[in-house]
Amino acid sequence: MKGYLVAIFLSSIFLYYVLYCILWGTNGNWFPTEETRSRNNVKNCFKKPAFSDLLRFPQVYPFLCKSDFVKVAATTGTNNFLLPYGIKTYEPHFTSALSKLQSCELFGEFDNRVPCKRCVVVGNGGVLKNKTLGAKIDSYDVVIRMNNGPVLGHEEEVGKKTTFRLFYPESVFSDPSHYDPNTTAVLIVFKPQDLRWLMEILIGRKINTEGFWKKPALKLIYKQSQIRILDPFIIREAAFQLLRFPRVFPKDQKPKHPTTGIIAITMAFHICSEVHLAGFKYNFYGPDSPLHYYGNATMSLMKKNAYHNLTAEQLFLDDIIKKKMVINLTQN
Repeated sequence: MKGYLVAIFLSSIFLYYVLYCILWGTNGNWFPTEETRSRNNVKNCFKKPAFSDLLRFPQVYPFLCKSDFVKVAATTGTNNFLLPYGIKTYEPHFTSALSKLQSCELFGEFDNRVPCKRCVVVGNGGVLKNKTLGAKIDSYDVVIRMNNGPVLGHEEEVGKKTTFRLFYPESVFSDPSHYDPNTTAVLIVFKPQDLRWLMEILIGRKINTEGFWKKPALKLIYKQSQIRILDPFIIREAAFQLLRFPRVFPKDQKPKHPTTGIIAITMAFHICSEVHLAGFKYNFYGPDSPLHYYGNATMSLMKKNAYHNLTAEQLFLDDIIKKKMVINLTQN
């Protein structure tokens, strides 16, 4: 009788696991690379995230790894898209850049001990002014920031902890005072020049500044071991799956791409079991209201931007907040 009960118990566990895989999509949607398979078991958490149904492949590994990025790209279809949504025709450029990086690891050994990660994505919005959310933001397992949103001098408002900082060459810190040894700096590749820039930075060659919308950083404050390259699949998913952008824009319209903030949220959906947001509320009706929690830029500057569809992004954010897929720390 005892053996019979044990058999039933073990069968129940197996059945639960199978159902879990079917419902949450772990059966084939997680594409870890060979060099990270044993070190980064991100989804070792039997808790279905509130936002998981938004994603076609809930468990795509977010960084490219030199050993098998071409194989992974073929699996996700990323090899069929040009930049910024794929690697098509630029495989040699990615190979060269990745060969200079020391790691594609997601979390360190200590962070891997926390399987169900609570994450906060910190935008750079002016809504963070005077909110004193610093201590709360620092309490999360993972803190994701973007571009050159500073923590130095703003610790009370936005905290000081940074797990990941997403950037592109025109938006990354070059002042060593902003260096954080505990930060992983994640390059978003929008154009071929971004890969060329990274190569020139890593090998110490003079930076060619042609092809950038503004002058890129001429040096990188982070060590090679801290740098990663975001899988273009994450950018594509943000554009087509979450924001529902058309695959082809009309000829009289400039193509729109997701902001770094929406890309950061998409990445968080792949590595976290719970996602909170801070600093993502835009005041479209106040052109003189602060654009960022730092500096003097106003919303009027953002409204001139033809590269992003801020209305679509705000509608998306309002929807996932309303449906409680995420929690907004700066709702009011």
